[in-house]
Amino acid sequence: MEIQLTAKQFKITDSIRAYVHERMERAQKYFEHIVWGQAFIFIEKRAHKCEMLIHAPGQTFRALADAADLYSAVDLASSKMDAQLKKFKEKTRTRFKTRGGKESVRTSPPEPAYDPAPPSAQIALVRQPVTPMSAGEAVREMENLGHSFRLFQDRESKQIRLVFRRDDESYAVVQPVKRPGR
Repeated sequence: MEIQLTAKQFKITDSIRAYVHERMERAQKYFEHIVWGQAFIFIEKRAHKCEMLIHAPGQTFRALADAADLYSAVDLASSKMDAQLKKFKEKTRTRFKTRGGKESVRTSPPEPAYDPAPPSAQIALVRQPVTPMSAGEAVREMENLGHSFRLFQDRESKQIRLVFRRDDESYAVVQPVKRPGR
């Protein structure tokens, strides 16, 4: 995450910069896709004030705090920011719960009212842990397990990929892409 630090009425020292960066980077435990953050630190009369802004895709969070010293102001603003992020994450998590209390997967479409599979077909649910590895390692692990496919996270690109065995006994890797125009 890129963090911009701006000060008014005093000079930023390395220890203050490191402290603010450490506090703002704690926000990444709530969201992985934070675009960037801003921190404004200023002194007005005898109060030290800190304003933090975090820009995530489609959402901006803001926390303002003032205290008797600078580090306390940063701590208060960071605590407020953590509370906002936690509340937002809980709100989005409960938004996608089903009536049975289990979380549903957002990317799966709703189940149709009819059964598209033939009556004789059996559908199995396969759960696989997604671990970082190369395509070659995924193929070796797939063969060791006796499966015809393996879901993995590509080490270089950090993207989810699927490797599978084709009918001609060769292997292919499925790389998901976003549809154009979305």
